[in-house]
Amino acid sequence: MIKKEMIAMLLAGGQGSRLGVLTSKMAKPAVSFGGKYRIIDFPLSNCINSGVDTVGVLTQYQPLRLNTHIGIGIPWDLDRNIGGVSVLPPYEKNENSEWYTGTANAIYQNLEYMESYNPDYVLILSGDHIYKMDYEVMLDFHKSNNAEVTIAVMPVPIEEASRFGIMIADEKKRITEFEEKPANPRSNLASMGIYIFNWKTLKNALIALSQQPSLDFGKHIIPYCHDHGAPLYAYEFTGYWKDVGTLHSYWEANMELIDIVPEFNLYEEYWKIYTKSEIQPPQYLAEGSEVERCIIGEGAEVYGKVYNSVIGCDVIIGKNTVVRDSIIMNHAVIGDNCEVIKGIVAENAEIGDNVKMGVGEEVENDTAPHIYNHGLVTVGERSVIPDNVTIGKNTVIFGETVESDYPGSTLQSGKTLIKAGE
Repeated sequence: MIKKEMIAMLLAGGQGSRLGVLTSKMAKPAVSFGGKYRIIDFPLSNCINSGVDTVGVLTQYQPLRLNTHIGIGIPWDLDRNIGGVSVLPPYEKNENSEWYTGTANAIYQNLEYMESYNPDYVLILSGDHIYKMDYEVMLDFHKSNNAEVTIAVMPVPIEEASRFGIMIADEKKRITEFEEKPANPRSNLASMGIYIFNWKTLKNALIALSQQPSLDFGKHIIPYCHDHGAPLYAYEFTGYWKDVGTLHSYWEANMELIDIVPEFNLYEEYWKIYTKSEIQPPQYLAEGSEVERCIIGEGAEVYGKVYNSVIGCDVIIGKNTVVRDSIIMNHAVIGDNCEVIKGIVAENAEIGDNVKMGVGEEVENDTAPHIYNHGLVTVGERSVIPDNVTIGKNTVIFGETVESDYPGSTLQSGKTLIKAGE
């Protein structure tokens, strides 16, 4: 029988609804990040850099882009005869077919996959965070404490602690209590949703709780292990970690990559971030173009001026166009004489000539102010914006729009323009 010391289970089924139109056609872990990467590249690269060579990726919502991106795992050196990366969608079973209904239910439905490696330890990860972490160091901590469950935690400002699952630990870092999003937190150690379980402990808890609807780690599995006397420990992580769950945090994390000394460094030799790259020609900066503090992807052609922005691969930015503080994803085209301020333009979008985006006063978005805010202009994938229109702040556009969709050639701040059928 194959024997692996530790295997990873990567939860990548999330819809990521707070990313609005960016995730209407793909799972959140497949969203572009930092020009050439996708969000899932970070936990996958962490695995291979940490010596974890067996990863099950659990997909569910709109998995096509994710499956194509992962393939057989070649970019991450995860194309192994034994182990490697396996994409694990929900599948039809004899008696009943069911979707994954919670994070732990997804793991429960793949007991056989895990059993086939007979691991000592199982590492549970989320597919939608940006960070670098050596899981081997966490495993050493787990072993040295004879823990059955180790939860990665991160110190957060106490005033923000009520947004997280909070761990209360003694001086040896043994967890004595935990509270899910407490109104009055008694600790600032927030769970990062990264767990190491002894295989037997995890298996027993999953089987015991298998009938629980929407089985979840934070709400069910961890309390069960604690109540049954399993030693739980908190592993404190102090590096860079970002949950890119909202458009604003996603925009912010991209902008932090272009700081003069980025807190999150994509260029470290010893901790590479791997991705599946298309074969592209080099970037082309035309005569008269200007680029300051940017990431420019391979194959991009810049004829205008780009400041403080993250530009994906194979993007075209037209003549006399100015792009500031924006994220332009792979294969997007921006015409001539445009102005784009704080835009998030998704893959394969086409923006005509003489278009102004992100101008005027800030007004609350009329359909989803909790998603479209902070003055951003969000353009969904494959959207088309005609020539000669002006678009305000906190706006969202999705679909093939035409001149008549813009009364007076304008989309006012706070407006939503989503074409039916998108």
